[in-house]
Amino acid sequence: MTAVLEPTRTLTLSDPRTGEALEPVPVAGEEEVRAALAAARAAAPAWARTAPAERAAAVRAAADAVRAAAGELAELNTRETGKTPDDARGGVEAGIGTLEQYAQLGPLHRGRSLQGGWGATDLMVHAPRGVVAVLTPWNDPVAVAAGLLGAALVTGNTVVHKPSERCPRTGRRFAELLAAHLPEGVLQVLDGDGAVGEALAGSAEVDVVAHVGSTATGRSIATACARTGAKALLENGGNDPLIVDAGVDPAWAAEQAALGSFANAGQICVSVERIYVLTEVAEPFLEALVAEAGKWAERIGPLVDERQREHVHAHVQGAVADGARLLAGGELPTGPGSFYPPTVLGGCTPGMAVLSEETFGPVAPVREVPDLDTALREAAEDRYGLAATVLTPDMEHAQRAWRELPVGTVKVNAVFGGAPGGAAEPRGASGQGFGYGPELLDEMTTTTVVHLAPPPR
Repeated sequence: MTAVLEPTRTLTLSDPRTGEALEPVPVAGEEEVRAALAAARAAAPAWARTAPAERAAAVRAAADAVRAAAGELAELNTRETGKTPDDARGGVEAGIGTLEQYAQLGPLHRGRSLQGGWGATDLMVHAPRGVVAVLTPWNDPVAVAAGLLGAALVTGNTVVHKPSERCPRTGRRFAELLAAHLPEGVLQVLDGDGAVGEALAGSAEVDVVAHVGSTATGRSIATACARTGAKALLENGGNDPLIVDAGVDPAWAAEQAALGSFANAGQICVSVERIYVLTEVAEPFLEALVAEAGKWAERIGPLVDERQREHVHAHVQGAVADGARLLAGGELPTGPGSFYPPTVLGGCTPGMAVLSEETFGPVAPVREVPDLDTALREAAEDRYGLAATVLTPDMEHAQRAWRELPVGTVKVNAVFGGAPGGAAEPRGASGQGFGYGPELLDEMTTTTVVHLAPPPR
């Protein structure tokens, strides 16, 4: 069943730093959605036939345009989501690098020959899937969109992009900068909320739905794709654990835990959501983590809106009511905006929402465990499967972590980082399919096996 879009609706947003109302943004209606899909479908054959080097050159030129407008994009992002100016600029720079990476990888994406009989040739050949609907989140709108749009475009797909309703101007401006360097119809952008996303995901004109966002929305998209036959490429929620092993420097471990929990006010897809610390280092680790929370209080911006702040505070209040110790933060600040302080909770237990669900805020819930076996077991007992971190001086323990934790990415002794070109495949409630890296090019294409034999004489 396709969503029914009502006409003349608008998105109403507030600056999360000040509470000041921002100018309303019109929501795309049914005719606009239909027209965008039709334009993308009409442009698809010619774009698919365009030489990969030409497609790559267009994406590279678009990356240059984004670089020239980096300040504008960062300012829009800060106004709409509260991201600090440095973080917003960093997200734009990451997006530029991603576009340039796909401009390099696109022409190199190739099939392979197979070893068949002497008298025949066997090949595996890639081709674009067609029309890709790209639905992106608010927490890093330029960097995330750059990955999905860049990979889709260099492989010859056309795209209809709906940015998050929490940052529509940022998303639209970014897409417009790209579209200016592409043939007409190759990249369309639509403003709207979940109803517009639902209409795109349920359309028979769409061949791939690529979504980064909540698990609930991802499951709805998967259901819609099962009906239409479109490919669902999903990176959804996470509840990433951090394990603090015995033998580590507790002060350094606390720095890592604070970075993972508090950066961007905890609103990163792979933020640290739950911490398991071995008893041997628990006391000095908690003391150091509380001190780190104090340092981070002046570094972070607000949560994206009041609704998100209510969600985060409810998790904290629920944990305290169930016996957790509030060691830092945890109180709603006075004044405008949707700020929330860096918060540390001790004495957390598995039944608490701060351990079992994604909080997506600057909260570090800590559970003390007796040994690594317990830490690995409890970290693995979760429906999400995005990423995990282990801080350990023991190589054997590190290897156990990446063997036993059922997640797409395991990080050892660093909560963030990774080489260019890396990709991850989320599991469970965190989604399906590879995001980023060369593997994303495979996700955006079909593979045809060709057996070429000569006719009989």
